[in-house]
Amino acid sequence: MKKYLILGVVICASIVFFSNCHSSKKSMAKTSTPKLTYSSDVKAVVAANCSPCHIPEKGGNKTALDSYDNLKTHIDEVIRRIELNPTDKGFMPFKRSKLSDSTIAVFTQWRDEGALQ
Repeated sequence: MKKYLILGVVICASIVFFSNCHSSKKSMAKTSTPKLTYSSDVKAVVAANCSPCHIPEKGGNKTALDSYDNLKTHIDEVIRRIELNPTDKGFMPFKRSKLSDSTIAVFTQWRDEGALQ
């Protein structure tokens, strides 16, 4: 009787183990959201939050962030400054409230994913 109980436990454990190794479950776990791109995700955030200071065509005279190349070059500094507190020297956006965490996350995610155009 004890042999059958042990055999039953081993069989049940094997079924559970192998059912979690199914290839369809692995492919579902690998599915992720599309990566952010400058043209479809980041450009609009820059236009809404960095204008007019960093957009030359709108009269801005600060470091231009109006193109993919300019923003990619300065992304680390942009992130550093938007993560500061409003009372810290160098805080951006100047004379405005701190950007929301989700807005800051757009910049950091874009950078971390390879700053795609």
